[in-house]
Amino acid sequence: MTIKHIFKLLFLVFIFSCNNDFHLSKIEGNRIEIDETITTDSDVENFIAPFRENVNKNLDSIISYAPETYSKSDGEFNTTIGNLIADAVFEESNPIFSKRTGNTIDFVLLNHGGIRSIISQGNISIRTAFEVMPFENSVVVVALKGEQIYMMIDYLARAKRAHPVSEHLQLTLTKNFEISFVAVNGKPIDKAATYYVATNDYLYNGGDSMNFFHPNDSLYILDYKIRNVLIDNFKKKDTLNPKRDNRFIKLED
Repeated sequence: MTIKHIFKLLFLVFIFSCNNDFHLSKIEGNRIEIDETITTDSDVENFIAPFRENVNKNLDSIISYAPETYSKSDGEFNTTIGNLIADAVFEESNPIFSKRTGNTIDFVLLNHGGIRSIISQGNISIRTAFEVMPFENSVVVVALKGEQIYMMIDYLARAKRAHPVSEHLQLTLTKNFEISFVAVNGKPIDKAATYYVATNDYLYNGGDSMNFFHPNDSLYILDYKIRNVLIDNFKKKDTLNPKRDNRFIKLED
């Protein structure tokens, strides 16, 4: 046996003969300010640089064009960007839902606060979709009875906000915010009928106090992020052309 082997054997005997009942007795930490005195680690920077360049190249790739600037503040109850997003969710999600279930989405409801940026006039890139919809929210479709649709309509009337809805829902309020007219796909709501409403998982779980999604007949998870919906939809259109219309309005007299 060599000296090296003898040393290893003695070390193992020492380790296993010790009392292994260890306890953490103290934790110490220091506050490190992040400021201009922090220098870049060149090795780390060189390792990250190719990945950063590739990500930025992908994000900045042009996928469509906006002839105007679209904002969530350009209308009282429906906005260009809100209509654009709600209609995009319907256009991209309905074929998936229909293929899986044999049913059709009746309309889309999203939330005004979920729109986090304008779409500026000019070229639209993948980065634009990330700026408009930075969250990881995904599309879900909820089967609701007509009676719950009326609860949803009451919520929209009381909220007095431009929560995006697709063009398949028509809602008119009086000047006193009372419901004057409501229809889904041009027909009055049937309290006994089942309606398939596309929304996002945040709202389904009660976000923005939208508690009318429970109880429900069924929930369908499409595993499709809203942001990816926008990217896919923008890629199909050389030029965006969203419009404010009469899907959700308030009468002035």
